Amino acid sequence: MRARTTALTAACLVLALTAGPLTAAQAFAASPARARATAPATSGPDAAALSAAIAGLPDQDATAALVRVGGSDGLWRGSAGVHDLEGAGPADPDARFRAGSTTKVVTAAVVLRLAAQGRINLNTPVQHYLPGLLTKDFRPVTVRQLLNHTSGIQSGDGFGDGFEEQYAHRFDTLTPRQVVASAVAKGPEFRPGTRQDYLNINYTVLGLLVEKVTGRSYAEEATRLVLRPAGMRDTYFPGDDPHIAGPHNHGYQAVREADGTTRLVDVTDWNQADRWAAGDMISTTADLERLLGALFRGRVVPEPQLREMFTVPAHIEGATYSAGLQRFEYGGRVYWIKSGARYGYSTVVAATRDLSRTLVYSIDTTDAKGESMNPVAERVALAALK
Repeated sequence: MRARTTALTAACLVLALTAGPLTAAQAFAASPARARATAPATSGPDAAALSAAIAGLPDQDATAALVRVGGSDGLWRGSAGVHDLEGAGPADPDARFRAGSTTKVVTAAVVLRLAAQGRINLNTPVQHYLPGLLTKDFRPVTVRQLLNHTSGIQSGDGFGDGFEEQYAHRFDTLTPRQVVASAVAKGPEFRPGTRQDYLNINYTVLGLLVEKVTGRSYAEEATRLVLRPAGMRDTYFPGDDPHIAGPHNHGYQAVREADGTTRLVDVTDWNQADRWAAGDMISTTADLERLLGALFRGRVVPEPQLREMFTVPAHIEGATYSAGLQRFEYGGRVYWIKSGARYGYSTVVAATRDLSRTLVYSIDTTDAKGESMNPVAERVALAALK
């Protein structure tokens, strides 16, 4: 399974079958948008631009948006859209959602915490810790190369490539070891350390590494080493449970019908076991904001291990990924970002190293796996980071 990031614009951010009787047009007409936003008087976030960015939801691009802009420059909070398309009220700004590949930030932090404790050496091949996981076709792959996506391991297989096939298997379980086995069977893509290719498989292997080194489940260790220290009380890992526990807004996928109309399929319930340490986390915008603050201030990962999260392989042309994050320069600032996309939900976390500006959003996009940047997400990012 190849993880995908979406392009914001040429000048902006690299971020990253049945459903009921309503067509998209009927749903939007029946569900008026409601927005709530607050901002102090500050020269920081542009409150008017941010409010405009999420106005008018639900529309054909998204059914809800939850946005938090923070940092020493100033604060802004906003939400818009609906809880669901059946008329249950406005979007819950404190709702849980599928955070997708922002899970990798947590996984990287777990590995780096264990490195700080001397339980993992970033320069040691993963074959040392997990003998037999990779075949002899693979050269030694270090833990650091897994963290920064330079391992050369190819993507694992999922339940098909298209939405319809994946949706048909949404309640089935594909285990992380099955995913890794399918990747290993393909052989290496390139010699470790010579290229950078962002793939989920690297963090799936890191999840197995965490379990082998600690003797406990990935979820237990992630909670103990990262979630609790960061104060993330509403974040958890669902395993093979397809439901989102607690308050949550529904996610939808737009499906084109043969007659040219678009139908919205409710994709809220979905077994994410195959994404695991690479992307199955359920969180809130407040918790992800707490993660950025605690992580960047060194309260989760100590120095010098924290430097790994802000170090891009200098010897690889075009590399932008570090351990768990991605370097992005815009408007004279360097941001460290991570995007995540699961059907129905698109998420981004972004921050300057000094935390002068932070952005967290969850947008219930109607085409989270589309090739282009979602228009609502694009407007939010442009307004938040300018």
